Amino acid sequence: MAAVTLCCFAMTGAGADEPAAASCRSFPFPVPQGQLAATLCLPPGGTDTVMVLMSGSNFNGSYWDFGYEPQTYSFRRAMNAAGYATLVVDRLGNGASTRPPALTLTATATAAALHDIVQAARRGLAGAAPFAKVITVGHSLTAGTSVMETTAYHDVDGVVLTGYSHAINVPETLGVISSYHPADEDPEFAGRGYDPDYLTTRPGARLHDFFDSGDVEPEVLDRDEQTKEVFSLTEYPDGMLSTLPGMSNLIDVPTLVVAGGRDRMICGADYSACADSATLHAEEALFYAPAARLRVFVLPGSGHAVNLARNTADYRAEVIDWANSTVGH
Repeated sequence: MAAVTLCCFAMTGAGADEPAAASCRSFPFPVPQGQLAATLCLPPGGTDTVMVLMSGSNFNGSYWDFGYEPQTYSFRRAMNAAGYATLVVDRLGNGASTRPPALTLTATATAAALHDIVQAARRGLAGAAPFAKVITVGHSLTAGTSVMETTAYHDVDGVVLTGYSHAINVPETLGVISSYHPADEDPEFAGRGYDPDYLTTRPGARLHDFFDSGDVEPEVLDRDEQTKEVFSLTEYPDGMLSTLPGMSNLIDVPTLVVAGGRDRMICGADYSACADSATLHAEEALFYAPAARLRVFVLPGSGHAVNLARNTADYRAEVIDWANSTVGH
């Protein structure tokens, strides 16, 4: 297990325009391959529950705390306002986290790091009091690592899996993957020393890959392109195992699955699996045991990036209602 002695964090208010500002502390979290960049935000009234928000492939922590119109698009801010602490963590290679050789990265190592983070949160992080309850919230690749973590260690109180389902549209997923190119050839990353095995989305490709044109603001697309991230294909093979029958059946804590109704990668060939929440629930219920108390929510019209859809407030309200009714704070 990684050491959990942490130092050198910064503490700031979360923004003067927030109704009740959270206090946020950024610090490095040590893992075997280096350090993960982490930011812990505490609601003003205190809480014994923390949501660990880990960035998926192609995104970093800004996905959870989006800089454009944060009152609409910051998931972190909404959870703090609802009374939950948040811990935003960048995977290795992303944001301010250590950037090891790309081909050394795996979803299994990310799941192990997530386990260390969960355990550290229960003991107390960066001067905060220990948290009695921990909810992991993943998106896309890190939804898979959340499944891997909770089924391997059984140490969390709830799991939120976004941009995730078992109704994978394989041709669309492979089509998205085939459109990636080396990060060192991309205008956002060229000249910054990335090894050629780090990949990213081609300029302009994210609208097709992660959004639906009818449910995203142009300004959001622009900011998303500016904050896009890199990843390694070596993170995918073991990460995709979480979408096969069997693994998710071992989850024994309340689970919320969230999908965009127009997510080309996880809604089946004709989006029919995501026609509505009841339809996707019927599809997903086959893959979970009763202990998961499975709840499913489809955000109508949204693509893969549910945090950044125009109607993302409906999804955030669903997460808060689920957390209040199953885990609490």
